[in-house]
Order: sequence, then structure tokens, then C-alpha cells
Amino acid sequence: MRRIASTLILAVVAALVARPSCAQDDAPLRLLSGTLAKVHKSGVVTLGYREASFPFSYVDAGGDPLGYSIDLCRSIVESIGRAIDKPQLRTQFEVITPETRIPALLAGKVDLVCGSATDTAERRRQVAFSPITFFTGTKLMVRRDAGVRSIANLAGKVVVVSAGTTNENAITLVNEKRKLGISVVTAPDLEQSYQMFLDGKANAFASDEILLYGQIARHAAQREFIVVGDFLSYDPYGIMFRRDDPQFAEVVQGTFRELAESRDLIEIYHKWFIRRTPTGERLNLPINAQLLEVFRALGMPE
Repeated sequence: MRRIASTLILAVVAALVARPSCAQDDAPLRLLSGTLAKVHKSGVVTLGYREASFPFSYVDAGGDPLGYSIDLCRSIVESIGRAIDKPQLRTQFEVITPETRIPALLAGKVDLVCGSATDTAERRRQVAFSPITFFTGTKLMVRRDAGVRSIANLAGKVVVVSAGTTNENAITLVNEKRKLGISVVTAPDLEQSYQMFLDGKANAFASDEILLYGQIARHAAQREFIVVGDFLSYDPYGIMFRRDDPQFAEVVQGTFRELAESRDLIEIYHKWFIRRTPTGERLNLPINAQLLEVFRALGMPE
């Protein structure tokens, strides 16, 4: 994966050779910009993580962050270390929710948002995204015995969503368009939304299909709950980072190209979606054709 760093390192070396020795210590900071300069100065990369966005970003029994998106972010951190010639970077974690993740990124509290964030045109006005890491969409979790098979069956009922998500927008739009009279209530994040549904405060829980299946797997609730309905939104995920930062964007893009070329992208996918996860769950979800095409476009061999 050393090609990501080659251009930046060569530029730094050339500048150091050309400058008098008294100026060498701070030369890299003048050549680096944006997030790379920030990390070079602090020696720390801060990853924003979700506490219950299984299997993308969640915590184990000891409270340590892990997941598919966390593994991808760790790969980016390794590339950052090579790009700025600081391989021993420290990784710091900061908990985020759907509502706090973009403000935290813009304020510099986190450098990468490692969760289940949908890449939308509206969000791209504020932040940048990595190549697509997953495809999903909004569906509904309901009780098996509730007789609900689509959103039409929830007319006049209560649906809970996590605040600040595309799911909230999708349910609100469908509700208004079809005049279903659904009461849309929100909770800060997935686990709180699930708990409201579990407690009977909502008739359904709307979220991305994969996250709903993740909640069912985490809580071993396959006998109680099912995921139903057509997709109510289209949600391609990506790793978020600050926009208008070309040096950092190249590191992120380069990381994904090299993970694809080495087929490590497939290995990381299988770790979280095919095999049993480190915390014991198993989703057994084969990669879909859309995501496979993304990986191939990045350079993954057939």
C-alpha cells in the first residue's frame, strides 16, 4: 500500500534537501495541508464511531469500537501514517450519532466518520465521501404477529426512526405523499429506536434494512421480529471526511484502490457479513452485484 504515500513523501524529501538545515523540522507542515497537516502536528487520527450500528460500527462487551467501517477506517489510518511519514500514529475514538456526526467532522472533533452514513447530494454540500462501501435502503421492523407487511398497513400508527437519518426523510415523504397519517417519532440512535419499538411505544421501527437485520441478530430476536416492505429509499454508504481537502481525499481514495487490488476489500466484507463476527453473530449476507461492481471499478481482480 506504499503507493498512496509516494507523491507526498517525495515532495517532502525534495523540500528538505533544498532547504537549509535550520528549516528542516517544520518543512513538512508547510507542504502538507488540511487533515494531513493537522494529523502530522498532533500525531493523532480521531475516528467517529457509532455505539450500535452493527455490523458497521458498534462496541464489544468491553466498550471497544469495532465493525466493518471501523476496519476500513483503520486501513485509512495506516495510509495516513505512510503519507506523512509517521507510521506510529495514535488512533483516538469519539462517539457520534446521526445528528452529531457532521457537526463533529466540520468542527475538527473527528477526522473520519466510521459508521453507516448514506452518501447523498445534500450531504456532499458539507462533507466528502469515500468510494461506496455498502448498498441498502429503508425498510420496516415489525412484530411477527402484527400482520404488517408494508407501510400501508401502518396507517394511523406510530413509526420510530433515528433522528438525522435518511430513514426519517424517507418515512416522512412516503407518509405525506400517501396521506397515511403515521406519527413519526425519533430517538437519538439505533439502540434507543429499537428500545422504543421493543417497549411498545411504536408499531414499527424504520431504518436501513441491513441495520434492522443487525439489530435482530444482536438481540437474537429472530422469533419475535421481521423486516418487511419495499425499499422506501436508496442508501449507498461511505466513510465521511472533510471536503475541499485534496491531499486527504487522495489518501482515502488510494486506500480503497489498494484494498481492492489486493482483494482485502472482499476479505473485510466476508469478515463482517459472511463469517461469524468477532462478537459471535452471523449475518451470512453475500455481496450484492452493485457493490461487487464498485469493488471491481476500484481495481479488484476478477
